[in-house]
Parts: sequence; C-alpha cells; structure tokens
Amino acid sequence: CATTMRIYTPAEVAHHSAPDDAWVSFHGNIYDITRLISENEGPLVGPLLKNAGADISHWFDLTESADESENSNGEKKKVVVVELKTHVDAVTNLRRPYVPHGRFVHVPPNDCSVEWDSAPAALPWWQDRTQIVGRVSRDLRKIRIKNVLTRQEHLMEVPGEETLQEIQQRYAEFNWHAQSYAWRVLKRADGPHSELKFTDVELEKTLEENGLVDDTQTFEELSIPNDAAIPVIHLYFKDDLTVA
Repeated sequence: CATTMRIYTPAEVAHHSAPDDAWVSFHGNIYDITRLISENEGPLVGPLLKNAGADISHWFDLTESADESENSNGEKKKVVVVELKTHVDAVTNLRRPYVPHGRFVHVPPNDCSVEWDSAPAALPWWQDRTQIVGRVSRDLRKIRIKNVLTRQEHLMEVPGEETLQEIQQRYAEFNWHAQSYAWRVLKRADGPHSELKFTDVELEKTLEENGLVDDTQTFEELSIPNDAAIPVIHLYFKDDLTVA
C-alpha cells in the first residue's frame, strides 16, 4: 500500500540547507525549521543553520513515557519522546545539555547568570511534531529506468518503502509522460524455472513486492560489481500522452 507520509532520501533533505528553506532530520523524522530560524535571529540559530540539511540524531535521545490515555486492554499507552542529550561536565561534575556545535534555540544556558526566559515555549522545537514534514528512507534502492522508445536510461536512488506509483512520480522529473508507458521488468513470472519474459509491474506495490529484491550484499560477497545488482525497469510507450 502507499506510504502515508512522504519519504525522502538523505540527498533530498540535504537540498534544504538555506536560511529560508531549512530542514534537519533526526531519528527518522524530518523537521522544517525554517520558521524557527526566522523567528529567532541571533547566535542561537547558528548551530541550526550550520547543520541545515543534515541528520542530527546524535543531538537527541529517544525515551519512552506513559501516556494518560489507555489502549483497548486498559493499559497505559507508551509514547516516544525526543529528549536533548546530556553529559556530565568534567569541570562542574553536573549534568549539562550535550551541544557539540554550541547552544541553540530552546536549550537553557549552563551559566545561571546568563539572561534566560524563565517561561520558555510549551514545547521545545525538537518535540513539536507539527514541524515534521516527512521521514528519511531506511531502505535506499538504486534502480535503472530504460526508455525502450527513446533509448534513454536514468539511474535513480529511491526509497524502497515507496510504491512503483510513487517512484513513477519521481521519474516524471525526466519524462512528464511517465504514465503513458507500460512499466515492465524481465523476470520468471511463472516460477523459478519458467521462461524469462517482460512482465508489467504492479504500481501499487513496492520494488520488493514486485520481486525486485536488493541483491547488493550477495553480489558484494561474490565479488561481482554492484551495478549488476541494480534492477532495470523497461518503459514501453502506450501511445497515450497522459501527463504524469
């Protein structure tokens, strides 16, 4: 089935690295911090700007806590909370926030003499799930798409969690008429010993669900070039100029 939240590759997240278009990712989620940066000008946005477009999972820990609501069995629901990492200061022997790139927005100062808002925002930005714009793929796959009509070929890196229909939308960057082609793969459709033939993919399924498994590790173990493990999808023109 189709994914419910947009999945991005790390390369796509990296494109959002400007002050007026800034994303960061941590623990699988992608946060749009553009507004946070614009509303908090000054030195505290420096670490965020420096790491815009990057993964900052090493700044945070995930902890479980009990929710006030109950599940169908009458048990307290468990919710995962993002917490700022801490460490024991070598000088003071006190536990302090772990900020490897310097203190940033919503992190309290170590020095109590520093002016600090005693009534900060209800939620620190890293716990504000309304800022989540998508998830980072945990299963990056390379595929080669070959247009049989034009003989053009494109190597793409796509999230393995996506359906072929979602991948088709990505391919529209190269061909607006992506939906005007039959998407086919060469495989043994009737069993491991059957004849190889071009078979239409099922667009509502993922690559793996269509039988296009990731054999990269196996090929590496056999010292076979990784390129040989990249599945090829052949596009056959259907004489229908539908705009994707």
